Amino acid sequence: MSDNTIERQRLGETYGGQAVMEGVLMRGKHNAAIAVRRQDGEIVVKQESLSGLYSGPISKVPFLRGMPLLWDSLGLGMRALFFSAEVAGKEEDPDFSMSGATGILTGVLSLLLGVGMFMVLPSFVAGLLVKEEAFLFNVVEGLMRLILLVGYIAAIARAEEIRRVFAYHGAEHKTINAHEAGAPLTVEAVRTYSRQHVRCGTAFLLTVVLISVLVLAPLGRPALLVRIATRLLLLPVIAGISYEILRFTAKHNDNRVIHLLITPNLALQKLTTREPDDSMIEVAITALKAVLVGERGNEQARERKGE
Repeated sequence: MSDNTIERQRLGETYGGQAVMEGVLMRGKHNAAIAVRRQDGEIVVKQESLSGLYSGPISKVPFLRGMPLLWDSLGLGMRALFFSAEVAGKEEDPDFSMSGATGILTGVLSLLLGVGMFMVLPSFVAGLLVKEEAFLFNVVEGLMRLILLVGYIAAIARAEEIRRVFAYHGAEHKTINAHEAGAPLTVEAVRTYSRQHVRCGTAFLLTVVLISVLVLAPLGRPALLVRIATRLLLLPVIAGISYEILRFTAKHNDNRVIHLLITPNLALQKLTTREPDDSMIEVAITALKAVLVGERGNEQARERKGE
């Protein structure tokens, strides 16, 4: 076992992240780092401390921790996207900014678009197709949501900018896979690892679609406005269950049955990741190394305080 693996197990670290414009966000338990490559080749790094949700008491409460953690992760992801957009925008216009009203408006519109496309529209279409059978209605609604999700990913993947983001997504997965295997964080070593990861957010979205069918089926087929309200109100329940399933399957991925069950999740990642080039892997490594330094510093500070 390598020293890297021993250190990772000692700290009990679990890493995640996401791709952004020409960069990667990496997150540990206490710190996050965003690494973005400028047009001149320089890698710009921004670090920030995470809220106590990732390591505090609520992070240890099954089913309750899912929604708060995901909501905070959504905010972190939006800030990372805004930062990457600012790095690109300032190269064209030094006064360009995504902070303040611009960032808030962009975030609100994105959230409303997501709710409308993946919550309201599938329920509306399913209501047109199924008039009576409640369980069949919920199955059709879930299938519509899945079709929209996969179709949306496939459609945006045709754009060159999105293909590059998906390649950075692949670099993020490769880097985390390499670190969790105890491999050295070098481009040569990371390149050999899979661009699929069992804790990917894509896997979470697919799990949410499947769990929503089971949770919503007992509610029957109420009127459209009632359906929208119940789906929004029950989203924390669905997210909490899905989060625990994702954690469990990631932890027991070595089990053949579990690995078989998560095969669709891994297959869907073939749409959301692309094979990265070495420069993209270098950016992902830079982000993870910055997080590792922050995590070790946090652990040392906690030890000095006797925590």
